Amino acid sequence: MHLALFIIFGLMCLGGAVNLLLQRHPINSALSLIVVMSSLAVLYLLLGAEFLALAQIIVYSGAIMVLFVFVIMLLNAGEEERTHGSRAAYLAGIPGVMALFAVLTSTFFTLRTSFGSARLGGFLVTTQDLSRVLFRNLLLPFEVTSILILVAILGAVVLAGKER
Repeated sequence: MHLALFIIFGLMCLGGAVNLLLQRHPINSALSLIVVMSSLAVLYLLLGAEFLALAQIIVYSGAIMVLFVFVIMLLNAGEEERTHGSRAAYLAGIPGVMALFAVLTSTFFTLRTSFGSARLGGFLVTTQDLSRVLFRNLLLPFEVTSILILVAILGAVVLAGKER
């Protein structure tokens, strides 16, 4: 079962990456990137890293992609042509959503560990230990990354303002 799900979501990840490169509209490319990040989250979930899967969805598919779409829309201030959507998105979307729903349902029903801990290697890692490492030892890289993202957004605003 895990091998089949790994192959399905691995192919979804590769398909989303190829679609990201082939799209002409930047918004469609950003949506393809969301498919890639979400399928990577499912791959993390299959590997038993539930925290990383949830962080992948919240951070990358949520916050970072909102920033990407914001910057794309800011730079693309002109009127965009109306399209009916990608045919490949319609054909792959419904099976993709059904497969994601099946993975999440099977994961919730076969959950063997408690919600507050995960096994990595032979060690028991609690959420408290993980948060201590993330917010004490790795606080500086998180803050530097947030400042770099803010500078990139401000740079995009300045570049968009100079063209007008």
